[in-house]
Amino acid sequence: MLVFSDGLEINGTSLVKGILKNIPPTVTITGGLVGDGPDFTETVVGLDEIPKSRNIVLIGLYGSNIQIGYGSLGGWDSFGPIRLVTRSEKNVLYELDDKPALALYKQYLGERAADLPSSGLLFPLKVQLEHDNESTEVVRTLLYVDEEQQSLIFAGDIPQGSKVTLMKANFERLVDGAAGAADMSKVGLQGMDPDLLLLVSCVGRKLVFKERIEDETEAVKETIGSGDHTYITGFYSYGEISPVSPTEKQCRLHNQTMTITAFKET
Repeated sequence: MLVFSDGLEINGTSLVKGILKNIPPTVTITGGLVGDGPDFTETVVGLDEIPKSRNIVLIGLYGSNIQIGYGSLGGWDSFGPIRLVTRSEKNVLYELDDKPALALYKQYLGERAADLPSSGLLFPLKVQLEHDNESTEVVRTLLYVDEEQQSLIFAGDIPQGSKVTLMKANFERLVDGAAGAADMSKVGLQGMDPDLLLLVSCVGRKLVFKERIEDETEAVKETIGSGDHTYITGFYSYGEISPVSPTEKQCRLHNQTMTITAFKET
């Protein structure tokens, strides 16, 4: 199932939970929350109609003649100390180590704090999630800041009690992440070249690459190695949806990744 969702009015974590609750566990989900670049003004989605805000579009694919692969990787580096989330509610982060989250965040950003929330795309949070005695790391992108509450609003949930670390861009590792996602997407195609690639890349990555944004798509092309036989399309997002590994079915919300869905029709 492909998911295309409003990126500003929707909590991505709640979206994923809601979909997983209502479909069989054998169904794979990929897609993303559409972005508005660094503007954070309005995001619109539509199917057979003029796109509008607060829309979610789901597209189901089925049949024995289609093979689908998927992969998702980031490439950001952690910096600074590990901090404990001492107060949060869903995707709103109020306190880290019992200190106002926004004030602490601004200390790290320095001069870039004046450009919030757009500059926050360059400094996401890595969140360590604990579930069934297993630890999973996800990255969360900043969407809004609340000066009055001194809080940060992210594209997905930041559970209270979890541990977080600030992240920053590493140019070469971001390129390697795009190539790694492409390599993962080949697993489900059983050695066949894809007919179509859907690339969902975070807006934050685009801001880092700037005029070299083609480097990540070129890395994907080189890894797939199918020449002119593969069509490539996609968009820049405020959140990416994909399983963690190419052999899993259940999806998660990701941020700051290159997420690829590969299709082959036989």
